[in-house]
Formats: sequence, structure tokens, C-alpha cells
Amino acid sequence: MALNIKPLSDRVLIEPVAAETKTASGIFIPDTAKEKPQKGTVVAVGNGTKDLIMTVKIGDTVLYGKYAGTELKLGGKDYLIMREDDILAII
Repeated sequence: MALNIKPLSDRVLIEPVAAETKTASGIFIPDTAKEKPQKGTVVAVGNGTKDLIMTVKIGDTVLYGKYAGTELKLGGKDYLIMREDDILAII
């Protein structure tokens, strides 16, 4: 399904990875104790600005700050939209 959204200037749309539901030892984590994911896949990228050329591209897996971006729901999926400056690393 193609998304009908295009981020503006230096903004990036990210699909966060699913939160862990089970620990390495096999203990299930309840919803109230799950950590907010800090890793995701870039789904859409803005054009940048005249002073900033975008370094991330669609399909990159990135790390971002715990409270970075604005959460939104599109087509039943959760996404984050944030400035490229809020991305910490491409992995």
C-alpha cells in the first residue's frame, strides 16, 4: 500500500519497529511495561532545504531519541514524523 503523505522540507516519516513482547529468558512483557521503540524504518523523506541536503533515504533503518517526533496513525499503522536532526544514526 502506498502512503499518500509527503513530508515537507527536512522532515522524515518513520515506521517504528514493534516493541518487544518477550524477554530473552521467555518472560512476557505486559503492555504497561513495554519500552517505546527507538528504532525504525524510513518510509518517506522530504526534499530538504537550500542549506540542508537530506542524508537518509527510504528504506534506511535509523535510531532516534526516545521522545523524538510526533506520533500519527495512517492506514491503521503507527508512524512518527520528525526532523532529520532528531535522527541519531543510520544502522
